[in-house]
Amino acid sequence: MNKELIIDSRDSQVEIALLEDKALVELNKQKSNTNFSVGDVYLGRVRKIMPGLNAAFIDVGYEKDAFLHYLDLGPQIRSLNKLTKITVSGKFKGVSLDRFKLEKDIEKTGKITEVLTTGQNIVVQIAKEPISTKGPRVSSELSFAGRYLVLVPFSNRVSISQKIKSNEEKNRLKRLIMSIKPANLGVIIRTVAENKKVADLDADLKGLVEKWGAMMKSMRFAKPPKRIVSELDRTSTILRDILSESFNSIILNDNVLYEETKNYIKTFAPEKANIVKLYKGKKPIFENFGIDRQIQNSFGKTVTIRSGIYLIIEHTEALHVVDINSGHRVNKENSQEENALAVNMESATELARQLRLRDMGGIIVIDFIDMRAAVNRRKLFQHLKEEMSKDRAKHTILPPSKFGLVQITRQRVRPELNVQVIEKCPVCNGSGEIKPSLLFTDEIENNIKYLLQEQNEKGLRLLVHPFLHAYFTKGLISRRVKWYFKYKKWIHLQEEKSYHFLEYHFFNKNMDEINL
Repeated sequence: MNKELIIDSRDSQVEIALLEDKALVELNKQKSNTNFSVGDVYLGRVRKIMPGLNAAFIDVGYEKDAFLHYLDLGPQIRSLNKLTKITVSGKFKGVSLDRFKLEKDIEKTGKITEVLTTGQNIVVQIAKEPISTKGPRVSSELSFAGRYLVLVPFSNRVSISQKIKSNEEKNRLKRLIMSIKPANLGVIIRTVAENKKVADLDADLKGLVEKWGAMMKSMRFAKPPKRIVSELDRTSTILRDILSESFNSIILNDNVLYEETKNYIKTFAPEKANIVKLYKGKKPIFENFGIDRQIQNSFGKTVTIRSGIYLIIEHTEALHVVDINSGHRVNKENSQEENALAVNMESATELARQLRLRDMGGIIVIDFIDMRAAVNRRKLFQHLKEEMSKDRAKHTILPPSKFGLVQITRQRVRPELNVQVIEKCPVCNGSGEIKPSLLFTDEIENNIKYLLQEQNEKGLRLLVHPFLHAYFTKGLISRRVKWYFKYKKWIHLQEEKSYHFLEYHFFNKNMDEINL
């Protein structure tokens, strides 16, 4: 399979498009200076313990406290808490755990009140980024991923990916890692480590141990909340996880990122460094490679396949629903059952692509076209599993039911990617109705009250039409000043000429829009 990575670097964000045989399968958007990314490690403080949930809320510096469940503490949380306490106080000055005495593992059925207390310092790792109104999900079972290995502190186990089938290769890798790994640091051997040389694995392990050492040094005398380890940016993470022999082109439009990417690849795959190329064309890079057109055709409620089949994708609070429609794709020579199988098989391929492209997580229910024959349902199930095997996110697929429904659960670690491909009427928002202007300012103030008092938003910014901006800011004691006296917080007002008269939007301090 031919894999290409096209990277569009701008001032505010970096967009990364992964193409497989020229088809767009993944699209990542990474804002500049993004915090709270998956893999980042923070020194936090226990804000509140919830015995009923068997969980705790941790202050890591985000506007919403992070959520830590008892099952995410990890068996060696007592060892981590002990190391955190003596390191923060400055009593532990080394980075090696050779002489560190591990504490007893906690029980899987224990209570969080037996392990944590309100106000204590705790080291946590981001497991899921903040999504919607929720803060990040964190874990205290730390792990540091490299190209070939994953380092797991407070363990002496060496585990091997189940995708490596050869027992001889498994034994070779295990003997090798056991001979070079430091004490009290466990290792998980990744699939890409198969048949790799000793020097490659040793270099990867040393890099991970150095990362652990950097975390220990950063933790000394630190005061929470503080980020003590930063995960690689999204570009480097994708390269680390998916770079393979079939990956034959990485094209960027930024000189600095070009050099960084080339140097990064040289550290673990020097022979692949020449696949990195700098784009110097006059057209925008995504437009030149046809990615913009694919984005327009691939997002939205309705997704049409060339053969005429189309998928309707609906999102609800609880789950995602996908309906498969045959459109005008009908072969008159085939029976209804054969047509249904052909449509379902083609739709399953596009569905697997859509899940990766949109990064849809949680529960997904697909309504395939009904098939009476059990053998055909099995064929569809097997084909869907094969297509989903390309997906790096953890997922589970259930066989089709008698009603033709397939249920999928897919790991959600980042907010779902949503690209607007249609525009609603800016005045009525697609409803055909508008609210009376007399009630308009009351609606804005009610939203301000909710965001400041209930959501405790900081650095709230309100974008409005210039007429409204003048209405809110002019006068000896303007409405904005009255809001300040009432809510004890200053609201940043910004005029936007492109807005229609009754349009307004709220943004937080990071200039992310707040959906109400």
